[in-house]
Amino acid sequence: MTEQLRLLLPPEGEDWTSIEKYKQNDGYEAAAKALQSMKPEDIVEEVKSSGLRGRGGAGFSTGMKWSFLPKDGRRPRYIACNADESEPGTFKDRQILERNPHKLIEGLLIAAWANTIDAAYVYMRGEYRGAFETLTGAVEEARAAGYLGKNILGSGLDFDVFVHRGAGAYICGEETGLMESLEGRKGQPRKRPPFPAVSGLWKQPTVINNVESMSHVPHIVLKGSDWFKGIGKEKSTGTTIFGVSGNVMKPGVYELPLGVPLREIIFEHAGGLRPGRTLKAVIPGGVSMPVLTAEMAMEVEMDHDSLQKAGTLLGTGAIIVMDDQACLVRAAMVIARFFRHESCGQCTQCREGTGWLHQLTKSVEAGTATIQDLDTIDEVTSFMEGHTICALSDAAAWGTGWFLRRFRGEFEAHIEHGGCPLDGVSFDI
Repeated sequence: MTEQLRLLLPPEGEDWTSIEKYKQNDGYEAAAKALQSMKPEDIVEEVKSSGLRGRGGAGFSTGMKWSFLPKDGRRPRYIACNADESEPGTFKDRQILERNPHKLIEGLLIAAWANTIDAAYVYMRGEYRGAFETLTGAVEEARAAGYLGKNILGSGLDFDVFVHRGAGAYICGEETGLMESLEGRKGQPRKRPPFPAVSGLWKQPTVINNVESMSHVPHIVLKGSDWFKGIGKEKSTGTTIFGVSGNVMKPGVYELPLGVPLREIIFEHAGGLRPGRTLKAVIPGGVSMPVLTAEMAMEVEMDHDSLQKAGTLLGTGAIIVMDDQACLVRAAMVIARFFRHESCGQCTQCREGTGWLHQLTKSVEAGTATIQDLDTIDEVTSFMEGHTICALSDAAAWGTGWFLRRFRGEFEAHIEHGGCPLDGVSFDI
């Protein structure tokens, strides 16, 4: 069994939330190395060379994203750190915020030095009250210890971190929706270009990364990009925190190298299925990612290329396991309802499409739909993909549509039986 690594989270039972405990475990040594002996451009190259890809969903190169910032001129620059984490099944960043908050602060500090940043704004999901209090306490500690504020570690860098709680909207996890909300407006995505690296927060150059991506930066700087590249696979380097939920014996978070087999995560780390059950389906990266059949899940490895080849994506690494007692039509309906509720309504394809998907899947689940309605679901999802300002429409189409494409027999069975063949009870929320 692949050994769990502890790059981002402390060992079970240990509390690293205080700055004293964090420093006892090499805390802020990477920041000292970066600010006192490395040029900013060398840090960007080191992060780029490490192969670190964003852990928020898209999987874009973190170092490459940093290198898009303008090289000339001197305008204010910001970091917008995404701690919104509102997708069902996704809860890994919360673990870092609550158990190792100084890791994130140190990552932000190094990113600030590397990119000449003036301030970072951590945009946090409103429901994360405990994480908010832990992180704000850690920010105060870091400020008192001289890791935030003026002339940090004698480097000449002035930099600070501010924590902002959102009001609980999924779309505020999308980078431009996040910026709109931070600026005090309704959290609706902006059209791109211009991209945030050129015109982000308050129209200034802005770096946007999520909590886990930033938290990987300290150990890359301290141990080097070659060390990081030695973990995981060639194009999916390092570890990530997999959040496992659903029909498994030990749901939880597991920090493992990218490329670990999905079957190992489910049947070894997460303790396998309930006694007597068989695997039916797995969502590998949050509910916006295409679902996998059991056969596909048993073969695939958890890295960007392998999952893409299997017709899905790594997303946030949030693994949702469904056994033979799970109704997949019901799952598709719940996902459709979620995205309908969270659509900001700007784009017609998303506003109308998410509503249609919810109504159609609800009808199938209740057994009142027709076979023709299944073709309509497929048609609606094709209109939604790739035609809107942000990716929420794609997420809704993928999250619901692939249940139909890969488990059409179960949808047809609902229509033939006049309801769910598993329990015969119509479900609504």
